[in-house]
Amino acid sequence: MSTATTTPQSDTEAPGTTDASGTPGATEGDGRHSRRFGLPVATALVMGNIIGGGIFLLPASVAPYGTISLVAFGVLTLGAIALALVFGRLAHRHPTTGGPYVYAREAFGDFAGFLTAWSYWITAWVSNAALAVAAVGYLDVLIPLHGSKPATIAAALLVQWLPALANLAGTRYVGAVQIVATVLKFVPLLLVAVGGFLFFDSANLGPFRAGDESALGAVSASAAILLFSYLGVESAAVSAGEVRDPRRNVGRATVLGTLAAAFLYLLTTLSVFGTVPHERLVASSAPFTDAVNLMFGGTWGGTAVACMALVSMLGALNGWTLLSAQTPYAAARDGLFPKVFARKRRGVPTVGVLVTVVLASLLTVYNYTAGTAGVFETLVLVTTFTATVPYLLSSAAQFFFLLSGQSDRVHRPRLIRDTVLTLAAFGFSLWLVAGSGYAAVYQGVLFLFVGVLVYAGMSARGRRAAAGEGTTRS
Repeated sequence: MSTATTTPQSDTEAPGTTDASGTPGATEGDGRHSRRFGLPVATALVMGNIIGGGIFLLPASVAPYGTISLVAFGVLTLGAIALALVFGRLAHRHPTTGGPYVYAREAFGDFAGFLTAWSYWITAWVSNAALAVAAVGYLDVLIPLHGSKPATIAAALLVQWLPALANLAGTRYVGAVQIVATVLKFVPLLLVAVGGFLFFDSANLGPFRAGDESALGAVSASAAILLFSYLGVESAAVSAGEVRDPRRNVGRATVLGTLAAAFLYLLTTLSVFGTVPHERLVASSAPFTDAVNLMFGGTWGGTAVACMALVSMLGALNGWTLLSAQTPYAAARDGLFPKVFARKRRGVPTVGVLVTVVLASLLTVYNYTAGTAGVFETLVLVTTFTATVPYLLSSAAQFFFLLSGQSDRVHRPRLIRDTVLTLAAFGFSLWLVAGSGYAAVYQGVLFLFVGVLVYAGMSARGRRAAAGEGTTRS
């Protein structure tokens, strides 16, 4: 297959059609169940995918390193914003479904595009399995499962299939669920954060650097724990074909969603740090529960936090399920994934959604039946690595576009600024790779090599088809 450098046609574009904003209009899969996302829904998609269930555990996870972990938060936030700005610039030029896949293929050809799509797809369905398993832990607070393995497995599968059904119902329902889930989890978390400052006691903060590591080592170690929390900044770019006026709204939604998520992360972590005594926080398995109990008394905090966590995770599963189908959909349209992934109904790539939820369900069942928690945790860490492959290739693609001097991609007055942002995003992505650990990188590379075999098969099939057409014409 040739290394095509033309921009793939948007999945929602048809010749001669425009929407109300004057941009190419949506024809494929439109109907009463399909609706293009506006800026609020696109921003909610970014926020919902960045903020999953991890926020409820982060304060206790980084507490052993001391308040220096807040410095790591700041550095990671700057890197995430740089990456968000780069995605915004890329989406302005390529407002099509697929995001990083489209950018990598445009710059470096089919193979780079396929690796991006393959890596991102792995990230999506493994992350969905992890979110479902974590959600069951909070569900157990509300509906005691009493350690029953069949009940636990059934609950985990239900948590995965409900968002999948919302996706299969159409993009109209995906957007509605995402807005409701984002509001329901953002407001309570913000209230906890603000309430925490009313009960803030600096004596609870503990030492600035609690461990034996150097300052740089403590920042790097705590950053490694926090890295997974910022995955999802690309969400609006991946679903650009479903966003109304994508050239304008994708970049705005990406930056706004990332800033809002970062603000909530920093505010809630600092609030919990100042509410729960350091010694207790280090040993806590439910830091938000402890914080609420100390603020308002009683033990009702556990139930409230469990509800917030479930809403947060369901919202993240809803958004990630859509994203898990969008990248294979774009690749399938270009012949780099099986054509079955290119089928759409009600604005949603239904086959991609079904395959993703089935794979995630199988992984979930394996986790519970085999009892190999260590293996499952390693697979979750792999997602940190596999997600950075699209980040690295997208940043490199933007760098390529800037250096190539293509006038339709480079705004000359902002060339220096865009170059600095691109290098910062690339460096941030490399830090993500380093933070995922040697084992995760090793496992992730194995996943990528399996993808190489799939690409070889798809490429051979494409060449045979091209040869057959040539013989017929001759």
